[in-house]
Amino acid sequence: MSALFAALCALLLPLTASAEPPPPFSEQNEVRTFIAAMHEQHGFDVAHLTRQFAQIRPNASVLRAIRPAAVPEKQRSWQRYRERFLNPRRIAGGQRFWHEHAAVLARATAIYGVPPEVIVAIIGVETEYGGNMGSFSVLEALASLAFHYPPRAEFFRGELEQFLLMARENGLSPLSIKGSYAGAIGIPQFMPSSQRRFAVDFDGDDRIDLRTSSSDAIGSVARYLQQYGWQKDAPIAVPARVQGDVSALIAAGIKPTLTVREMAAQGVRASADGDQQAALIDLVTPDAATEYWLGFDNFYVITRYNRSSFYAMAVFQLAEALRERHRQTAALP
Repeated sequence: MSALFAALCALLLPLTASAEPPPPFSEQNEVRTFIAAMHEQHGFDVAHLTRQFAQIRPNASVLRAIRPAAVPEKQRSWQRYRERFLNPRRIAGGQRFWHEHAAVLARATAIYGVPPEVIVAIIGVETEYGGNMGSFSVLEALASLAFHYPPRAEFFRGELEQFLLMARENGLSPLSIKGSYAGAIGIPQFMPSSQRRFAVDFDGDDRIDLRTSSSDAIGSVARYLQQYGWQKDAPIAVPARVQGDVSALIAAGIKPTLTVREMAAQGVRASADGDQQAALIDLVTPDAATEYWLGFDNFYVITRYNRSSFYAMAVFQLAEALRERHRQTAALP
């Protein structure tokens, strides 16, 4: 029995060793180089920043979450994606959020031209109206992606730099801020560079707080879309019917480049102004007919928030459902 026990222990030793946590970021040469650059470019204290990086380690959950699906063609389903956001719970939550913040939403619409239902829908898709803002250490998540995810290391190093600057500007400890596995923060899930570039103090308290201020989140979402070219009162998308091979139109991407009239000459029909520029959007579901839509400039603007036609269409359709629910509620005695 003792020999068998010893053999089992010997087999388990490699597993135990591999389960040891990785060394802290402060011990990595690339991180030390990054810290030195933050000191030279932005005046950060090397010892202080080193102590902060000594408290975090590469996060395996972050690195797993960021990787693309192993078999993307089996994962891509518009119907399944849509059901996550177009459901009674999220519509009811959006109605409550709109009611609670009606005056702020009206002010954001007046200033930036973005309809309230679109602002609410983006916040609904991103965090279900602030209910799920992420529980990852943003510093640890960004560092993990900046130094251990080569495909997008440059992007995430830039976001890590912006995050440290943002935390210093707002008097916050970088270690205290929670967010998504990709480092997005707060009610609208802004990346640090977006927060520094687009976020606004919309509640007038002389600070930008996207984590607890719904007003700041509302104003910041509206300004983000406006800065990317939102056109007031312009359409977002309409259903389309297609004939023949439209693969070239799909391959052209989601940025509008052809007029509705030019689309019609290539077999795409839709009820829209013939001079309006549009892109052909395909919403694919395995074992079901593909939905086709024409996406206009405002649809493309929504994709600047998340570069996915599924995302933009979910925002658009949730916004339409919220607008209809709001209209029905307003009509009640």
